[in-house]
Amino acid sequence: MTLRKIFAATGLATGLAIVLTAPTMAQDKPMADAPMMEKAMKDGAMMDKSMDAAVNTKGLAPTAAADGCELHLWPAERMTSLTSGLLGPGLLNSAINSGKDANNKTLLASALDSPSQLDALQDLDLRTMLSLTPGTTIIRHETPLERKTMNKVKERRAESTSTCYSELIVADVFYQKAAIYGRSLRTLFMVRKFGNDQKIDKEYKAWGGNGLSLFPPKEGEDAIAALDELVSVYKANFEEFAKNARPKLAAK
Repeated sequence: MTLRKIFAATGLATGLAIVLTAPTMAQDKPMADAPMMEKAMKDGAMMDKSMDAAVNTKGLAPTAAADGCELHLWPAERMTSLTSGLLGPGLLNSAINSGKDANNKTLLASALDSPSQLDALQDLDLRTMLSLTPGTTIIRHETPLERKTMNKVKERRAESTSTCYSELIVADVFYQKAAIYGRSLRTLFMVRKFGNDQKIDKEYKAWGGNGLSLFPPKEGEDAIAALDELVSVYKANFEEFAKNARPKLAAK
């Protein structure tokens, strides 16, 4: 987990802001620690960039002989949080819970940023789960597709001439807390398979969703465990999606 995620999860960024503004409340406090604080933040930022720059290649190359087939992966761009009480969704509910939802979206984007989404998918046996050939090469795309183009673009999203080409696109990551059903994470996935052209041969789009017990973390709770739970449930959501996708994609 990167420093950026830890900062977001623990509220350390807020704490740093308080520390840096403290001299205005206590003018007699020495500022000797300020250069050290600044250096630590710079070092953390450099470490964060270095960790993000190291692209995970796990599972991309097939263990069997490559057969020219390709699976292209894209992470979700859109993160949504909806907290509703006994009043249910609505303008009043949005006003009451706007702060919670804004914070939840920040935590979602931290735990499930683009690299983390792709890493989570690469931990799974995508070839088997999507009934692809053992020789399929997996290609990750770090930049999400624009959400508004998800259903509009019917051609291949990658510049590939492979005669055996598939896409796995993550469309939405949605956290919800409902008074009756509790907390859950839902993820919208879409698989598209092409032949030797720009025409979609098969397509399946559906949600996967599972409950949460740790996220969002309350004050004093283990924030790192809560963020890790998001990643675990994200994987479980895909497993649910893939189970339903296989018979649909196999049908003629």
